[in-house]
Amino acid sequence: MVIFPNCKINLGLNIIRKREDGYHDLETIFYPLPFYDALEIITNTENHSTHSVQFSATGIQIDGPEENNLCIKACYLLKKDFPQLSTIKMHLHKAIPMGAGLGGGSADGAFTLLLLNKKYQLNLLTNQLISYALQLGSDCPFFIINKPCYGQGRGEVLEEIKLSLSSYKLIIVNPGTHINTGWAFSQIAPAKPLQSIKEIIQQPIETWKHTLINDFEKPVLLQYPQLQIIKDQLYSKGAVYAGMSGSGSTFFGIFPKDQIVELDLPSTHFIKEINLS
Repeated sequence: MVIFPNCKINLGLNIIRKREDGYHDLETIFYPLPFYDALEIITNTENHSTHSVQFSATGIQIDGPEENNLCIKACYLLKKDFPQLSTIKMHLHKAIPMGAGLGGGSADGAFTLLLLNKKYQLNLLTNQLISYALQLGSDCPFFIINKPCYGQGRGEVLEEIKLSLSSYKLIIVNPGTHINTGWAFSQIAPAKPLQSIKEIIQQPIETWKHTLINDFEKPVLLQYPQLQIIKDQLYSKGAVYAGMSGSGSTFFGIFPKDQIVELDLPSTHFIKEINLS
């Protein structure tokens, strides 16, 4: 069985306070994008296999030890409560840039839960899947819902909202710059914003440039001033709104759907145009 995990962007991101448990309360809008990895799971019929999960991958190279992979973690998380689960072979084709603020890894983990639930008829409800997803990471619960959502708490307190960008297209630019999330949080003085992102997002998109802010942008651009070139060019080429997703380093521009956009950026940058639906 095959499933296609998609990525997301953050439309605005405010860090409101640091909690006693070390996490931060935030608010953001999660918006899903039709840009996908591919994940396949089959039952392993090789009786001599000693591992519950045999994992393989193609596409963008996945760094780090295999045990840190959220797909594998998701399998063992369910295996703990459903020991009858079959041993499986899992293959991930990675197309979404990693460590880019697009939530690709989080999507892969969450979609593993969804796929196992469907394939093996575990009959888990949405709220149960969200609970498992939160154990994998703060962004993972969003991908269980996978519709435009207003996120609070660590990002796991989700409220579906009416927001459609279907009359626009999106261009994402990832320069390959790694932004350490812990460092990014350390650069921010948490504060409650004057106006909630939930209110800002209901205003005409042409007004967002002056009101819809990602708190991570300022320190990231100060530390990596070359990234400002990307944002400036997105606006100079006609974006109605441009911003950074998550803690970076991906920037995105929202453009009228019929506009031809040709960016003049280094060939080493990952650039993708996405029609929104």
